[in-house]
Amino acid sequence: MDNATIIMIFASLAAGLSFAAFAYPFLQKSDQKEKTKSIIEKRRKDLYSESREGGVKVIKEDSVSASNDLAMFYRFQKLAGTMGEKARDKMLQAGIRNPKAHLKFMISRAALPIIFVVLASLYFQALPEEKAYSDSMQAMILLGGAFLGFKLPDILVKNMIIKRQEEINISFPDALDMMLICVQGGIGLEQTIQRVAEEVSEQSEILAEELGILCVEMAMLNDRRRALQDFAKRVGSGAGKSFATSLIQAEQYGTSVSQAMRVMSDELREIRMAAAEQKAASLPPKLTVPMILFFLPVLFVIILGPVGITVSSMGG
Repeated sequence: MDNATIIMIFASLAAGLSFAAFAYPFLQKSDQKEKTKSIIEKRRKDLYSESREGGVKVIKEDSVSASNDLAMFYRFQKLAGTMGEKARDKMLQAGIRNPKAHLKFMISRAALPIIFVVLASLYFQALPEEKAYSDSMQAMILLGGAFLGFKLPDILVKNMIIKRQEEINISFPDALDMMLICVQGGIGLEQTIQRVAEEVSEQSEILAEELGILCVEMAMLNDRRRALQDFAKRVGSGAGKSFATSLIQAEQYGTSVSQAMRVMSDELREIRMAAAEQKAASLPPKLTVPMILFFLPVLFVIILGPVGITVSSMGG
């Protein structure tokens, strides 16, 4: 093959890869939409099955004494413990909705330190005597491996939680403005949340998913306060949790929902403006080091380069 053919093949491949890179986000959005719909529909089915099972339990509870129910509750509470509840909340905040995810998380925190210690011990045994570490160094490495294995699942889950919360906090002010417009127009809160979830799906699939689940829970549970509490638990912190808290307080004290949304919208705008001002204020210190390392040397070369060439030519 001549050079022209090779260049044409590489150009065709580059064009194909560029088109694939351009089209991939749009294909991923359609897949994400289907995934969001499936998650919301699954939550709807789970709530429906829970309500059916709750009805069956009401019939069976007539033949079970209250003391046995209380004893079973305390045994279950003692078995699960607060660690299980915290792990379950972390999984929900990270977007992991598998019912057994918190158990896998706790098992991994217990198993990874043992695995890392065993691997480190095998590594120490495989080393020749002249390259062997001292006893104190081996103990430090073993302790470090155990600590890393214990903290690694928590670090990974925490990073997922932070990313989800950042996306929710970025997209939620605009969603709240749309909610305020819908509520002021006379639309019910459940229909408002459903409509906004459909509208924000293009900007944030995570927020659309959480709002869709909130709408389903408000419709199926017939308990708006519990649905909002579950929503606040899933989003963890930030604008979503403040929104849920404001609506719970509005319902508790009988104040206007639209007024609560208006106050919350103003607060979020102020928080967003303060965050933008903080980023703008932190920009000059961040630019100092790159300017010293990359900008000033090039500037000195441009300014002093011709002078150095002239002096060297005169000396020659």
